[in-house]
Amino acid sequence: MITARAAATFEPVGRSVATARAFVRDTLQGWGCADIVDDAVVLTSELVTNAVVHAGTAADVLCLRNDGGVRISVADRYPEREIPLQNAGQVVVHPDREGGRGLLLCGALATRWGVEYTAAQKHVWFQLDLPERPAGTRSAGPALPVAALPVAETRVRVAVIQIDRGGCISFWNEDAQDLFAYDPEQVIGKPLTDFAAWPHTPGTGTGIVEALQLSRWEGSYGIRGSDGRVVPVYASHLRVRDADGEASTVCLLVRDHERAILQSPQRTPAPDSATQAAQSEGRSSDPFEVFIGSPAPDDLDGLLQRTVERARDMLDGDAAYLLLATDDETELEVRASTGLPSARQRFARVPVEAGSGRYGSARMPAVHEDLTAVPGAVPLLSGTGMRSVVTVPLKVEGRLTGSLGVAAEGAGRYTNEEALRLQFAADRIALAVERARLTELEKLRRGSLSFLVEASDLLAGTLDRDQTLALMAQMTVPTLATWCAVYTVADQTSEPELSYVLHEDEDRIDGLKTLLMKVDPPEPVPTPGARIWTAPSDAAHDAALRTSMRSLGLGNAARPSTGPGATLATASAVGGETVVLPLVARNRVIGMLTLGKPTEEHFRQEILELAEDLSRRAALALDNARLYSERTAISQSLQRSLLPPEPLPDIPGVEVEVIYRAAGEGNEVGGDFYDLFPIRDGAYGFAIGDVCGTGPEAAAVTGLARHALRLLAREGFGGPAVLERLNAAILDEGSRSRFLTLLYGELWPQEDGSALLKVVCAGHPLPLRLRQDGSVEPAAEPQPLLGVMDDLELYEQNVTLDPGDVLLCVTDGVTERREGTRMLGDDGLTDVLTTCTGLTAGAVAARVLRAVERFAAEPASDDMAILAMRVPEAPAS
Repeated sequence: MITARAAATFEPVGRSVATARAFVRDTLQGWGCADIVDDAVVLTSELVTNAVVHAGTAADVLCLRNDGGVRISVADRYPEREIPLQNAGQVVVHPDREGGRGLLLCGALATRWGVEYTAAQKHVWFQLDLPERPAGTRSAGPALPVAALPVAETRVRVAVIQIDRGGCISFWNEDAQDLFAYDPEQVIGKPLTDFAAWPHTPGTGTGIVEALQLSRWEGSYGIRGSDGRVVPVYASHLRVRDADGEASTVCLLVRDHERAILQSPQRTPAPDSATQAAQSEGRSSDPFEVFIGSPAPDDLDGLLQRTVERARDMLDGDAAYLLLATDDETELEVRASTGLPSARQRFARVPVEAGSGRYGSARMPAVHEDLTAVPGAVPLLSGTGMRSVVTVPLKVEGRLTGSLGVAAEGAGRYTNEEALRLQFAADRIALAVERARLTELEKLRRGSLSFLVEASDLLAGTLDRDQTLALMAQMTVPTLATWCAVYTVADQTSEPELSYVLHEDEDRIDGLKTLLMKVDPPEPVPTPGARIWTAPSDAAHDAALRTSMRSLGLGNAARPSTGPGATLATASAVGGETVVLPLVARNRVIGMLTLGKPTEEHFRQEILELAEDLSRRAALALDNARLYSERTAISQSLQRSLLPPEPLPDIPGVEVEVIYRAAGEGNEVGGDFYDLFPIRDGAYGFAIGDVCGTGPEAAAVTGLARHALRLLAREGFGGPAVLERLNAAILDEGSRSRFLTLLYGELWPQEDGSALLKVVCAGHPLPLRLRQDGSVEPAAEPQPLLGVMDDLELYEQNVTLDPGDVLLCVTDGVTERREGTRMLGDDGLTDVLTTCTGLTAGAVAARVLRAVERFAAEPASDDMAILAMRVPEAPAS
């Protein structure tokens, strides 16, 4: 149930983010939700930033207070903007992208969150539940000089009013009587709403009745005194229950200008005596706050950026940078900079230990008066124009956690004194930076686990090769990389083939694919891990250079088919770091997963590790899809060889239609079968049978029966002899033999327009004959089935089909069609056939099939064959 509401709209300008943070902080503190204010402000800041900065639209912020907590929604006016899915929760976007970080924070901090779309807006919402906290939680404020203390009356009066569950006053103390001039008898038993002057703030729907139902509430309103004037008060409400479980609300009220008596203080740690003394003198005692400023940024990137900016200002430098150590402390990774091309250097890595081309000043403070005299001493500053630099380590409990540097364009700007000042600041912030880094890393790891679980589910859900390739690319872009290309290797002697390309900007896909087709594919090396591949960026830079020279008239080559804008855009999109991860399955390289960044960007090590985990899962899924495709192709080829060749022979003067359905996914042939073939001039053989069971085992007996029938019939054997020899062949199969019901017949078209049939029905459902008058009757008698007894005595029966007659032959998949305890049966089939008078053979077969399909909602579980033969009527003269 919604108990409070507040809404505001912020224009698409940078200052709106700070205004939105203040709006949410003030709203939640006014609702008494101080426990979740910090998390709410962090999430709102990220989501509003995405809206007003990245999406470039106004942001609508809606705060809703409910029984369990607070739900905040941020809507922008750009509904087409791509949002990664996480569901239930979620493709995870790493926190170092300019967009999408708010979603990662939502997944880490919020109780619940989601994304909703309308025709004009995209809403990102999150829910923060209020923690269960016992009454009696205390906080303390610092000692203050007397002049700084809040002003109150000589005699402080705190009105205590108790409201029962019906909203009526049940207790009224003496201070309440003095403040509002009502005796207890005048107010007890009356609703509080009779005396309260509740403000109606635009955008806030909480009334006094709703406020009295909240567990805690603080705020201002008025109480009408006995003289009719409204006394402004500041109130603190607490919802309680007595020993009998009866709920009531205790209200403490003071005059509004004395609100400091009741107002909850901000949550800050209790200061020690030194802090109190420092604050009494009007100065800050926390070196971290002195350096960073207050309030400190909530997120790691904000903290690092604030650090480099303050370090640059403190030493009056032209640039500053901060590097964080990797987990093994062997490399440093650029995480923040100012005055340098940060986008170009972000996440670039340099080794820690001293040596040629290495970052030798990481573990100790160092001052370089002139970098031109020691080229390569600080690789990060190469080509930036910086000449003097001071660097200091960030250490926590003796471990190297990072490095902070300040640089200037002039030589000799820094001495050991500046190094000591910078080291002092670094020591103050090292612990805070390490805590923020570990928090970010934990969130990233949790997000990585969710990402891998979702990726595994998606990859396991398909055995289609093309779909697997598409999933691989779509899971990496834009979550792990800006663009992705998948190469496949058919066998050890084949060259890698470019199979799929994806870029986060769809307009760049064609140009990227064209560029990669011109570049030799990466070598399929089985060594695990990501390796750098420079060929795409080199080719992109060369293409961009040639295009620029042509546009200036400096080149003699022909102009490219695409414009210079497209070429330069492709170069920019591919010009960053590119890595290749092998796709290894069953000890064989089956492909490569290539990930790329735009111009001069680098991959984080955590992202590369996640990509490596994904590549292992993707490789197995891709190989499974390949094996499944190969086996399916083999199975379908073998199954098709068991079916009669198409088309079926044309029989003069007889219409023939066959419908065949094999049960089981991927099966083209099952235990039911049919055949129609010429025996000799003017004579045709037909058969329809059912092998016990379904699937490949039954299909094997199907093939034996069909080929044996053709061979024996063409050798001149009659119907009984054909089936007796087939029975012997089935029994010779031993344990692989199956029972077989079979209807076999021979057909001779006659000159008078009729057709003569000789049929043998060995355990099979009897064929039905439909006459022109609509009557239906069996056209044969039942005889023993095949594959059971050695000695069979079978006989054939003659049937004459007159013009207009139909002979319908089916397998038991038709007659035994079930829904619950109901079965179509022979009678049901007869009823369907009686409605087919005058229809062609094709129409008869189609009507029987529709009747079978409509008889039950569930798909058929048995093979099904329908053979309809009709002698057409003679045309009227």
